[in-house]
Amino acid sequence: MSKLIIYDANSVEVLKEVIQHDEISGLLSVQGVRFEHWSADAEVKFGDSSEAILEAYQNRVQEELDSQGFQSVDVISVSPESADIAALRQKFLDEHRHSEDEVRMFADGIGLFYLHLSDKVYALLCEKGDLISVPANTPHWFDLGAAPRLAAIRFFNNPEGWVAHYSGSDIAKRFPLLASQ
Repeated sequence: MSKLIIYDANSVEVLKEVIQHDEISGLLSVQGVRFEHWSADAEVKFGDSSEAILEAYQNRVQEELDSQGFQSVDVISVSPESADIAALRQKFLDEHRHSEDEVRMFADGIGLFYLHLSDKVYALLCEKGDLISVPANTPHWFDLGAAPRLAAIRFFNNPEGWVAHYSGSDIAKRFPLLASQ
């Protein structure tokens, strides 16, 4: 189940918890973040080929490419057996920004996005079918979990736009990780 927890960025106090998809979408929309739920044309699961995952969502992927002007799309799959998984997880756990929108659609599994917006942190647990579009230059971090099993479709305009620019802040260390949610 998708879940949004809004924290005070300074005290880490929980200000609001939401599990209704429409309410989550509305709260994030006010912040310029797009959040949607997609249905697959065919069932897919973690471990399926990139081609099978893209085919299951082909109509929605094409709509996204056409409407948002993305230049490319790929699929990332991560499992506990993935090479250097602890280092990969740690890399995502530090607050950073990208020069273009970060758009992910979870084909299977879960992941936790943290968006540092003004004096709040929005922790969004994404699950299968969830699409999130984090606007360019939004400070954020991501937890894929200690034993991740996820597959996500990623949308790009420019490969260099996805390069992380780290803030140097330790804010991410003050918030609960995926296993704690």
